[in-house]
Amino acid sequence: MSVGRTGPVGGAPATAPQDPFALLRSRGYLKLLVQTGLLGVPVCAVAFGFLALAHELQPLVYQDLPQALGFAGTPVWWPLPMLAVGGVLVALIIRHLPGSGGHEPADGFALGGAPALSALPGIALAALATLGCGAVLGPEAPLIALGGGLAVAAARLLQRDLTDQAVAVVGAAGSFAAVSALLGSPLLGAFLLMEASGLGGPLLGVMLVPGLLAAGIGALIFTGLGDWTGLGTYSLTVQHVPKAADPALPEFGWALAIGVLCALAGFGVHRLSLFLKDRVARHRLPATVALALVVGALAIGFAEATGKPASELLYSGQSALGSLFGATTGYSAAALVLLVVGKGLAYCASLSCFRGGPIFPAMFIGAAGGIALAHLPGLTDTAGFAMGIGAMTVAMFRLPMTAVLLATLLLGHSGLTVMPLVIVAVVVAYVVTARLTPAPRTGAPA
Repeated sequence: MSVGRTGPVGGAPATAPQDPFALLRSRGYLKLLVQTGLLGVPVCAVAFGFLALAHELQPLVYQDLPQALGFAGTPVWWPLPMLAVGGVLVALIIRHLPGSGGHEPADGFALGGAPALSALPGIALAALATLGCGAVLGPEAPLIALGGGLAVAAARLLQRDLTDQAVAVVGAAGSFAAVSALLGSPLLGAFLLMEASGLGGPLLGVMLVPGLLAAGIGALIFTGLGDWTGLGTYSLTVQHVPKAADPALPEFGWALAIGVLCALAGFGVHRLSLFLKDRVARHRLPATVALALVVGALAIGFAEATGKPASELLYSGQSALGSLFGATTGYSAAALVLLVVGKGLAYCASLSCFRGGPIFPAMFIGAAGGIALAHLPGLTDTAGFAMGIGAMTVAMFRLPMTAVLLATLLLGHSGLTVMPLVIVAVVVAYVVTARLTPAPRTGAPA
């Protein structure tokens, strides 16, 4: 890779040039584009395999295993031992393998650079144990870490004297490629990583173009592998979305209310998960198992109270989002409230001790809450669903552009119709969340 020690690309100076587009005209930058595009192919193949394995683990653990042990169906108590085993595995991985199993999901969704190659097995194993046992987390954060780590490791094999800036570009491109199709659109993944990375200034576009290229190639790889294997792409999609009517004045009132409610809910989830995380760190193994059992008990209690499967409360909610509209015909408002509260508490417990991505559970909780509120006058299911996703996402992660895009592009044409409502809900949630968050103490370390 033609990225030398004297600058980020092709011998360019280490400090930002007067003309940021000079990088685009350099030969080294073109080589970097080609190489990051090529790196996207194997990275996406690994990412696809990781998602396929995680997807197969869920029915294996909760359907095939109990049947193999002689049960006619899945016993109502089954989540308890499975989550306990998952908790033990995750705690041991965090304690004994390099990298501590990846980033702490309770700390939010922030990119800290590509992990070292030695940390990748622990990240993958901790995520698979989390996703397979039914903890309320998703695959996106481990995918981003795996993609960035693999891309940087491959780039270092090609050239050992990479600069820090070149490593950042390659790592970001690998992350773009890995998550390209998971959110339903490579553009949406690009916005997520752009906001989460904090990149800015005149070099923003120059730094992101390799990632966009890798994301586009990654989406094609996911589609091709999905067709070839018959496993699908594991992309976030919502089918059979009710047609949305043009926003009405009462719905703008609901946008204000949903923004405030999601800000309060997100603040509560964040504070509780951090509180639990501090306790888990002191007694990793017993605390992880105890909280895993709490998640299992919440799932069992929900199933007993509503007659719905415990799996409705377990897992990230990624696959359940697409069927949430259809499920509303069998859900009373009270059952939806129980689902939101139970999954919210299970989300807090999972954030504090397991390893995985925090985005999909937040989306699901917001969507289910919005549909629950749609039982009240003046709010339609589609508008409540979209506003709940956008407001809860921004309350948890403070990524307003990503929150708006998630809530609108996910719903296709109907999403465009309700976009003004989503924007209002997201802005309100963003501002209220900022007001609720204590300001850092003067002189405190960053």
